[in-house]
Amino acid sequence: GGLILFAIFSLVMDVFKIGYYSSFYSCLSAIKIIYPIVQAIFVVVQTYFLWVSAKDCIHVHLNITRCGLMLTLTTNLAVWMSAVTDESVHKAHSKLKKNMTEEIFRWLLKVGMRSSSVEECNCNSQICQIFKNGYFWLYPFNIEYSLFASAMVYVMWKNVGRFIDHHSHHIQRLKFRLFRRTFFVGIMLGLVILVSGLGVLILYEVQVNSSTESSKKSQALTMYYIFNIVCLSLMSLVCIGGSVIYRFDKRDMDRHKNPTRTLDVALLMGAALGQYAISYYSIVAIVASTPRDTISALNLTYALLMIAQHTFQNVFIIEGLHRQPP
Repeated sequence: GGLILFAIFSLVMDVFKIGYYSSFYSCLSAIKIIYPIVQAIFVVVQTYFLWVSAKDCIHVHLNITRCGLMLTLTTNLAVWMSAVTDESVHKAHSKLKKNMTEEIFRWLLKVGMRSSSVEECNCNSQICQIFKNGYFWLYPFNIEYSLFASAMVYVMWKNVGRFIDHHSHHIQRLKFRLFRRTFFVGIMLGLVILVSGLGVLILYEVQVNSSTESSKKSQALTMYYIFNIVCLSLMSLVCIGGSVIYRFDKRDMDRHKNPTRTLDVALLMGAALGQYAISYYSIVAIVASTPRDTISALNLTYALLMIAQHTFQNVFIIEGLHRQPP
């Protein structure tokens, strides 16, 4: 369901990109228009493939299957890198346009365009502006779709050739009725936080990008940091609580060598290194900067909590991967 949701928004983004690039067909390379068309076809085919085959454990043509799944995974990662790069370039152009004179910016636009006339490549019509703003705002959904699909393909790759013992299924009944009653409550609270996070992100982007008053930008930053600090604190407490529950569990730790679990742990730690680096550089920048105001204090708290949350979460997940079955 999540994959289809992100796929729909990715397709809408591709339609907007096709409409936007079609406005400049006279001065842009044809590959600019062909790329979103091919990407839309890839999204449709891959989503259908994952919807139909995500639960399959394949036992024929194992090497070809693994090769095909790895090719699909690396393609998704390449699409993800392309989307992140395009979004960064778009933001850089927006900042350049604000900080540079119109003549210099128009000169920079000539780079990579066939036509010597920049007037033909200006986005002046209302429909062109809608396409331009639309696909830019939909980039996060395309980025999440690529990561979502990569995770599902990776799980399929791990399940190739896997045998399941149908006689070893044990139904684990929870002893505490409190856990049964709070199961649904936990899902609802998670959805509330997800919707609240999207709302805060939209308000933050609108106020920071559209408002010229520094006071409104400070309010948006304060709201953004406070919300994230509360969420990270709750996530850290939940991960600590989960690790404590593991201590009272009677199941033993699985210390045997397991290549797929080792790969899972390595990918988990590798993915966390990027966030650790961002938080570390943020802490160094905040400590070295002056003056120190409320925003800096919130930013410092946010960076420290981000490190703590990722640490507690990784410990909780790794301990869960090493637990014996019930």
